[in-house]
Amino acid sequence: MAATSAQGWAQLRQQARTLETQTETLFHTYSQFSNQTNIPAKPTEEETNTEAKLQELLDKRETVITQLGRLLDSEAALTSSALKQNNLALLRDKLSDHRRDLNRLRTGLKEARDRANLLGSVRDDISAYRAANPEAAEADYMLDERGRLDRSHDVADSVLSQAYAVQDNFAIQRESLASINRRITLAASQVPGINTLIGRISAKKRRDGIIMGSFIAFCFLVFWWFL
Repeated sequence: MAATSAQGWAQLRQQARTLETQTETLFHTYSQFSNQTNIPAKPTEEETNTEAKLQELLDKRETVITQLGRLLDSEAALTSSALKQNNLALLRDKLSDHRRDLNRLRTGLKEARDRANLLGSVRDDISAYRAANPEAAEADYMLDERGRLDRSHDVADSVLSQAYAVQDNFAIQRESLASINRRITLAASQVPGINTLIGRISAKKRRDGIIMGSFIAFCFLVFWWFL
């Protein structure tokens, strides 16, 4: 008798776990309905069937768990097993969690559908109003165009502000370089012999430039003569 009870317990527990796995798979499908970009105004046939299957699975699990509880209470050998008591408690907790998840998803879908229907109704009312009042539709169009122009002006002002900032930065850098140059010139003028050395270097550069220019001119004349 104990062996038969143990076998019955194992079968029922396996059935409960199988139903639990099926429930989780359906939950994944059902949750996708609330993540749609455009939720239909009324539940689709697939959504309705998925919700009905979920409810059916939850009811079947409730029945199996009840049978497990009765079996556990009727057999002293099983009742003394803390492991089986713990397994039963886990199955019940998981079932409660899934019932709450179903209610939460069902409520979320209803709220999302209500918002979509409200927005659709508002858009329909606006379209009907514009159709009945062409002047208002034209005014709305002009307001939209004004908004787009304002946004374009904001972008242009932002670009100009950045350009002025860059220009000011260049001016600051130019002034900094000029100040450094003045400091170097002033420091050089205070060192004895620096001005004379700089003058000689400049004179040598001018002389080298004159020599190089004369040589290039001579080569050009020779080339022109023999051409």
